[in-house]
Amino acid sequence: MNETPLVQLLTPEGERVQDEYYDTSLSQNDIFSMYRDMVIIRRLCNEATSLQRQGQLALWAPLQGQEAAQIGAGRALAPSDFSFPSYREHGVAWCRGIPPEKWLRMFRGVTNGGWDPNVYRHSVPTIVIGNQALNAVGYAMGVQRDGAEEAVIVFFGDGATSQGDVNEAFVWASSFDAPVVFFVQNNQWAISEPTVKQSKIPIYRRAQGFGFPGVRVDGNDVLAVHAVTTKALANAREGGGPTLIEAFTYRMGAHTTSDDPTRYRVDAEVEAWKHRDPIERVKAYLVRGHRIAAKKFDAVLEEADEMALQLRQDVLSMPDPDPLSIFDDAYAADHPLIEEGRREMIELGIGGHG
Repeated sequence: MNETPLVQLLTPEGERVQDEYYDTSLSQNDIFSMYRDMVIIRRLCNEATSLQRQGQLALWAPLQGQEAAQIGAGRALAPSDFSFPSYREHGVAWCRGIPPEKWLRMFRGVTNGGWDPNVYRHSVPTIVIGNQALNAVGYAMGVQRDGAEEAVIVFFGDGATSQGDVNEAFVWASSFDAPVVFFVQNNQWAISEPTVKQSKIPIYRRAQGFGFPGVRVDGNDVLAVHAVTTKALANAREGGGPTLIEAFTYRMGAHTTSDDPTRYRVDAEVEAWKHRDPIERVKAYLVRGHRIAAKKFDAVLEEADEMALQLRQDVLSMPDPDPLSIFDDAYAADHPLIEEGRREMIELGIGGHG
């Protein structure tokens, strides 16, 4: 896969790899449950892509190929931990218990967010590249000052590591030993720019320059991602400071539905990564190592199809918001400028509620 050492507990063929430093005590049921998660989010993601192509969503950011990175990390989070996504972390949202139709509300254009972050311990997504890194560190510093035994995790892509926000976040996190995990999904392409043009060294090694540990994990190995993230989060909760995790993975599809990846990458590269598919890898392990029957896998596929149909129905039935609701959550408390804007819209006859 790459000459740089990386943590791997499952080979691409689904064979178990032993590691003295990282291990997993996951049961057969736990592993099968993560397989189910990955199948479902891929199916729901594909349904969302279809909805966008049919004009029902303004945009969509597919995650195909990155399911193990997201489910492995999402499943490592404790209920009290807090997570900050970018715009592709649909799998993490699933792990945090957010109903699938809520993921699509922002892309449908009926809300600026989609859910209450405090209910799910998961921030609303942001399209601004790298922005969540500073938000996460600020939140983590607050957790630290409150004396809470909680960890914070923030997700971003390899392209975001070129942004000033991310590097500033590294400085703050290191200086204050903030309980935060930086989780980079290196899917090889920052839209059309390959990672090798952004960094002369592997991304995880950047952490060393800021004074905290970094680790590269096979991002298509759900067991390895879970083990590495679990350890990093525990370290953060125990006062050990930040960790940078680079999940070495691949974006199988387009950056977003407005992107055409055939213009900047070759088919041979995509085909090579298909053999490292995260879902097929863990399925092979379950079949060989745990003798899981074919009917159980078939049942998951059927369940995923049913959920996709329900998601489609939920999206198509979403009501248009009252235009005045744009002012509701601008600030935590009333503000004169917000109220002025609301009055002006009412005077113009915009909005259904006076």
